[in-house]
Amino acid sequence: MPTQNTERQPRHGDTQHHLTVIAALLSMLGPFSIDAYLPSFPDIEATFGISRAVLSQSLAVYLFAFAVSTLFWGPLSDRIGRRLVIMTSLSLYVLASAGCALAADTYSFMLLRILQGFAASGGLIAGRAMIRDAHDANNARRAMSQVTLLFALAPAIAPVLGAWLHDHFGWRSVFWSLAGFGISLILLVTFIKETLADEYRQSFRPVSVIRVYKQTIKHRQYLSMILSLSFAFAGIFLYIAGAPTIIYDFLGLGSDDFGWQFIPMVGGLMLGAYISGRLAHRWSGTRIIYTGFGVIVLAVLFNLFQGALLDASVPGIIGPLVIYAFGIAMIMPAITVQALDCFPKNRGAAASMQGFSQMLTNATVASIAVPLLHTRIQHFVLGQLAFLLIALMLWYFAQRSVVSKTG
Repeated sequence: MPTQNTERQPRHGDTQHHLTVIAALLSMLGPFSIDAYLPSFPDIEATFGISRAVLSQSLAVYLFAFAVSTLFWGPLSDRIGRRLVIMTSLSLYVLASAGCALAADTYSFMLLRILQGFAASGGLIAGRAMIRDAHDANNARRAMSQVTLLFALAPAIAPVLGAWLHDHFGWRSVFWSLAGFGISLILLVTFIKETLADEYRQSFRPVSVIRVYKQTIKHRQYLSMILSLSFAFAGIFLYIAGAPTIIYDFLGLGSDDFGWQFIPMVGGLMLGAYISGRLAHRWSGTRIIYTGFGVIVLAVLFNLFQGALLDASVPGIIGPLVIYAFGIAMIMPAITVQALDCFPKNRGAAASMQGFSQMLTNATVASIAVPLLHTRIQHFVLGQLAFLLIALMLWYFAQRSVVSKTG
């Protein structure tokens, strides 16, 4: 249950729709930055003379930078507003993406990926807080579901578009396109108004920011919820970060075949987000979350079966991912809204801590789990099972915290 009852007044009209679309586009920046260059791995490796393991660290450093920087952008957005944070972070993102396209060696490429990750998180965090600023709780869950629905397009579009750009113009064109996407978002954001009311602006002094983050860490329900979502998402991110290994090594496919993994998986995400949005005014958030976790459990059981008894194939590997993606898309909006409502006066900071948790987990998956599990598809399956068990345990702790407060 939320620790504070302060509720911001929702804004009405077309503004809410525009904010939802822009927040969804901002959330796409991360998946585009992660997935679009995956088909180019062999060529980037050849250009810089590095191994797959070394290049995989370019994904890890991006995610680590993304995770750490969320702790900066959230409190800043609580102080100066969501819009200015979005404009500033997008400007940095454009510069970093152009720099990646011009990189002459591995060292500069890695540094620019760090800057890219630092910048990409600003729009996601501020956009998430912006949605909650503009809606009441039920409408916020529905809006978050719509954001997830649009966001889900990114993992399907990114590798397919990245492969097309790579095949026709080379791998550097992928990063030029990311810079162009950032410029387009800057132009769109100029048409929206600030959603953070003056009376809700918070101090950005280090002492005040640290105090807020200490409160989030000590809040057992909030911490359990965001970690539960992070580990649940890690179960599918393992397959996203490991896509080059799955496509090239396990399935023996080529750079044009990433759509076989990402398009069906994204279909599951979109359907789950749509169902979650339709249920937002009919079911409680907790009921939606339990249902979504039930779907994820079925997906992992299906995955265990195919991993143990069947040879690696597109239907066998991708089928369980589609079901898993459906479940993840159901629980993400509901858990996000419940987590932000634990700190209604510091939603930017709360969104930052959630983003930090998820991206740090993703970075650990990319830098440690994928290299450890990449030799056999069965290892990926067991890794997914481990992440789910941790997520379920953390969700149980979150519910125990609710009972102890109300009991």
